[in-house]
Order: sequence, then C-alpha cells, then structure tokens
Amino acid sequence: MRTMNRRLLWLGLLLAAPAFADNPDRWEIPVSVKTLDNGLTVVVSPDPSAPVVGVSVVYKVGMRQEPRNRTGFAHLFEHLMFEGTPVAGEGVFDKVITSGGGRNNGSTRPDFTNYIEVAPASALEPILWLEADRMTTLDFNERTLRNQQDVVKEEIRVNVKNQPYGGFMWLDINQAAFSKWENNHDGYGSFEDLEGATVADVAAFHRDYYGPNNAVLSIAGDVTPEQGFALAEKYFGKVAARPTPPRPDVAEPLNTKEIRVTQPDALAQVPALAVGWKIAERGSPDHAPAAVLAEVLAGGDASRVYQGLVKGREMAINGEYLFGLTSPWEFDGPTLLTLFALYKPQYDADQVLAALDEEIARIARDGVGDEELARVKTRMLADWNNGMESYLGRADTLARLQAIWGDATVANRIPGWIEAVDSEDLQRVARTYLTVANRTVIDRKPAAMLAAPAADAGK
Repeated sequence: MRTMNRRLLWLGLLLAAPAFADNPDRWEIPVSVKTLDNGLTVVVSPDPSAPVVGVSVVYKVGMRQEPRNRTGFAHLFEHLMFEGTPVAGEGVFDKVITSGGGRNNGSTRPDFTNYIEVAPASALEPILWLEADRMTTLDFNERTLRNQQDVVKEEIRVNVKNQPYGGFMWLDINQAAFSKWENNHDGYGSFEDLEGATVADVAAFHRDYYGPNNAVLSIAGDVTPEQGFALAEKYFGKVAARPTPPRPDVAEPLNTKEIRVTQPDALAQVPALAVGWKIAERGSPDHAPAAVLAEVLAGGDASRVYQGLVKGREMAINGEYLFGLTSPWEFDGPTLLTLFALYKPQYDADQVLAALDEEIARIARDGVGDEELARVKTRMLADWNNGMESYLGRADTLARLQAIWGDATVANRIPGWIEAVDSEDLQRVARTYLTVANRTVIDRKPAAMLAAPAADAGK
C-alpha cells in the first residue's frame, strides 16, 4: 500500500447516483466483459451520472505467489510499478494523473495486486496509456530498487514494528494458523528478504506475472462498453501475452487442534486477543453464511461481541472482525475469520475466550432471531451498495471479482446470497467452523504484564 495522499479523490468525484433494475429493491450493476486477443480481460460498468471514471488494473498475483525467501516481494513490486518505464520516466505516472485532477494508488493482497485511479472522464485515455506502458515493461535499475526497498521497510516500521499490536491480527495469526508456506509467511516482508531482492528478480517477476493474460482492466463511470473496449484495444492490444507460472496448491483442511500463542508487546497499554478460524472455501454453501455470521458476532455496536463482552460483561474494550486483508468475497485460498478485541487487564485470555465461546454456543444452539438477522442483512447490503456507488470502488470491486471468481457479475449475486442466509445456516457454520479445535488464538500482552510475574518470582 502506498501513502495516504494517493488513496482517494474528493467525495464529489467518487459518488454517483445508482441505476436500478426493474425490481426497485435491487440495484443491478451494469457489467460488460470482453477478453482481448492477448488475454486481457476488460470489464466496463457505464454510469453517465457524473463526468468521472474509476479505473482498476488487477494482476492475479499476490503474497501467495511470491518467491520463497522473498517474503514481501509482491508488496515491494507494487511500489516499483510507480517508478517509471523507459518511455515514461520516474514521476511521470503520478504527474500526469494528478495534473488532470485524478488520484491513484495500489495495494497487495494474498491473491492479487491492484492499481487504481479516479479522475475526470477526459483523463481516461492518458490513464490507460500509462497503465499499458507499465504493463509492457519497467525501468529496472539498481537505484530505484534500493530506494523502494527502503520505502517498504519504513512502511513496515511505521505500520507494524512501531505500532501497538502491529499487524498481529492479520500477519502473525496467519503464520500460526496455516501450515503451507504460501499461506503462512509474512507477506508484508522481512527486512532480510527484501534486501535480498535483485534487479533480475524484479525483471523476472514482471515478465512472469504482469502480462495482459494475467490481468483484468476495469472501467466504471462515464464511458460506454463500446468506448471502453475500443480504448482497451487501442492501448493494450499490442502488449504481448507472456507465460505465467502455474498457481501453487494452497489448499488446507480445517485445523484439528487449538493453537495458542502468547506474545509480548512493548508498545501496548492493554492486552488484546486475536481469534481466527479457518472458514469455508470460496463459493461453497457455507461461504455467505460465514460472512453474515461475522457481522452478527462483531459487526458494530449491536453485535453479539459488543453487547455481550463490551457492554454486558464489560470485559472487552472493543470487538471487530476481519477476513485477512480482503473482503469476505475476495479470497482464492484458505482464509481466516478473525475476531480481534482489546480486553481489560483484570481479566485473562481464558476468561475472555470463555465469554466468546458462550456467544458462539448460543448461536449454534438457538440460532439468530428474525429481527436481528434482518438488521444484520440490511447493514451488509447498505455497506455493499454504498461501496459500489463510488466509481473507484465499483471499478476495483468488479476487477477483483473478475480476477478471483472469473466472473465480475458475481457483484450482482452477492446481495442475493446475503439475503438467502437463514438462521439454520448460521447455526451450521458456527458448529462446523467456530470450534475450539479449528481456532488459533494469539494473546498479545503488554511486555510489562509478562515481565511482572518473572520479576515477582525472583524476589
């Protein structure tokens, strides 16, 4: 992920009025898809409500595919994609887009890397030219590589090493819960591995994974499908397809024995828990119920964790959930549903876990009432539709879904999947996946709390 000033254009450019299908209660997002002769998949979602376009280029390579002994390499490469080409030198990409009133960013996830822009519609052609140019090749050189290695290391210092709790709820818990290297290594990157990357490594990674046949281009906003496809052909059609390495086998079964880890944290003021369970495969009958169950458990102040552990028992300070580094719909391999909570130091991890187990057992035994389930679904659908109203959010979501599912129209089916979840589904998923045997627990304690017993024992 790059610096915050690349993330968003002003709100007025991001939002556009939705177009509704015949059913006034369901928004049917317009989606047109075409594959060019070189293998590039192009998705266009027209909406003339504002003279703005969102653009996303998603490459089907992420942390799971990076080379062994090069942890964080996919993340490093994401940064290098902004460092110029033989045609458009260093700084040109950012200058062209921002001078036209746009913003851009990129991020790395387990199964993909995405590059996004939002700008006035008049800037669409320059954006596509720039994206096609850096898809063709980069300016591979030692100076740029060393510079970006330092940038990524500093990002790790700021976001992980010098932050209380760091990324233990999404970095460390994966390392503990999964058994295969592709799933359990530190995708953010170790300093040693990052420093070991060479210019030859970078060039090979671009050659192997950044060809048009391993990418999805998505455009949303003030453009017709015909215009979008024609512009994609104009700027990307001559970029040659390149062989892509086969995807590694990342499949893992559910865990059969609880994993417990205790970690010290020199910067934390109160202890914290991360509790992760391996969940159902993408697209399985248990997939959507797992997403809804996460919302029931930790989706805001009305959730079971907040009402039961924060407000009720007053043991926890907060309660949140996450699905790794992605949304519940954008993973292509083993994934954890993780609950994260700060808890009060007068309690211990076992007490907090016991209270959490009670909430899960209550769902497994009694299910979820109609009123609560309707409220949760309404919140999820509102969040989904709000995200898709943004031209940038829509373009990026459609590109991700096309890359992960092979079908961008999944965007129009997800709301129906959410609506179809019933109480019995939640009971089944709670009983099957949210078990003690399948869970991984990290208890992250302030270093002083762990040191105190040792010090007392020495007296």
